Amino acid sequence: MDTTLRDGEQTSGVSFSASEKLTLAKLLLQELKVDRIEVASARVSEGEFDAVQRITSWAKDAGYLDQVEILSFVDKGVSIDWMEKSGVKVQNLLTKGSLNHLTYQLKQTQEEHFNNIAENIELASSRGISTNVYLEDWSNGMRNSASYVFSFLDFLSTQKVNRILLPDTLGILSPEETANYLSTIIARYPKIHFDFHGHNDYDLGVSNAMEAVKAGVHGLHLTVNGMGERAGNAPLASVVAVINDFLPQVKTSIKEKSLYKVSQLVSTFTGFRIPANKPIVGANVFTQTAGIHADGDSKKNLYFNDLLPERFGRKRSYALGKTSGKANIVKNLQELGLTLNNDDLKKVTERIIELGDKKQKVTAHDLPYIISDVLDSSAQQQTVSIKSYVLTHAKGLQPSTTIAIELEGELIEESAAGDGQYDAFLNALRKIYKKKKIALPQLVDYAVHIPPGSHSDALCETSITWQIGKKEFVTRGLDSDQTVSAIKATEKMLNSISL
Repeated sequence: MDTTLRDGEQTSGVSFSASEKLTLAKLLLQELKVDRIEVASARVSEGEFDAVQRITSWAKDAGYLDQVEILSFVDKGVSIDWMEKSGVKVQNLLTKGSLNHLTYQLKQTQEEHFNNIAENIELASSRGISTNVYLEDWSNGMRNSASYVFSFLDFLSTQKVNRILLPDTLGILSPEETANYLSTIIARYPKIHFDFHGHNDYDLGVSNAMEAVKAGVHGLHLTVNGMGERAGNAPLASVVAVINDFLPQVKTSIKEKSLYKVSQLVSTFTGFRIPANKPIVGANVFTQTAGIHADGDSKKNLYFNDLLPERFGRKRSYALGKTSGKANIVKNLQELGLTLNNDDLKKVTERIIELGDKKQKVTAHDLPYIISDVLDSSAQQQTVSIKSYVLTHAKGLQPSTTIAIELEGELIEESAAGDGQYDAFLNALRKIYKKKKIALPQLVDYAVHIPPGSHSDALCETSITWQIGKKEFVTRGLDSDQTVSAIKATEKMLNSISL
């Protein structure tokens, strides 16, 4: 059962609109193929009522109505009236699974609570609503008041209940406890359907879900992206992958290829960002960064495991940065349909490592720009070198630049102001060349680009068109800083006219 729309919505700051709930309900049942969805709590708000009505109206027509469930309360029929009006046919009745909760929250006796539950179940049945029962705080109940839990289960075994739902409400269980408690209960009540509802406070949600299945539990409650109160619930994608890979005797209906798509949509609707390293659905989990790993992938897939990205509708990628080796570059070049000789490949690799050292993120979209810049630079003879520069820009003051260039074996410094940093740089450069009685080309066009499709801040390319007489030519510079990329393009121009 997916409970993203109910328990997952208890993530701090998250609230789905009615239309978002309907969209996700359809995706979860039709696309992802979950067995059941818990979509709301009864009586919460008018918006919740509207959302549930929309879902039940669609589900009735599409044949999914019995798979739509609502959290309800022991409240003398108020929840049942609400459900009947909204069109829901399955209630997940919230009851007290620990003696602490019964004594200090409800302040009732065991007999009073059980009688109230029996009346609710009977009323629901008379209204055509079937019942599952949550034992809230069940995990603490097993730790501290097991005799109460067993008395409760003895009582429920006499009622018209389809499923008993056992939540680790505060996420306190270890995998060993999960296995022991569930094994004991399932052995004692072999005819009852039990669900396990895990939380992730100790980051054990997936492990506990795995142990629950091994213990023989009949159902699991999960959420997309592990959304939920505090540290969240057991995450759907990870649990499905664990069951499929480590418990082959257990079959689920979940369509793995849809996990990432649904994950992304839930993230978009909620603004709840997915950590880049989150298993299965994180941005980086199918990205090889180290060059040795990319090399190994080319040699009998030495760094592959069973979590192949294609299972989840994704692709493996090879990051570009300071740990990149030639193998990473080659993998990305293959994606682009490009090849380089060994010398050029070495130069491109060195440039990418240089950018990585500056903490710049390089993407495959940046690669053609880097190749173009490296090959263009290596093909040009360096006779003029811009050794250093200082660029200043302050509010209320004219931008200024001081530069030092090596020209004809002489190091020359000059300063100038201008309408912008690059204009000031050009003015200082013109002073130097005027002293040398060398004419500079006229700048006729200046354009800045980022690599199409790149979502990084690693690179921008400045293309400058120059004119000498009737001849025009273009030089390009590449850097993470726009002004610096323009200076690099200018340095190429200086070397072009000195040939």
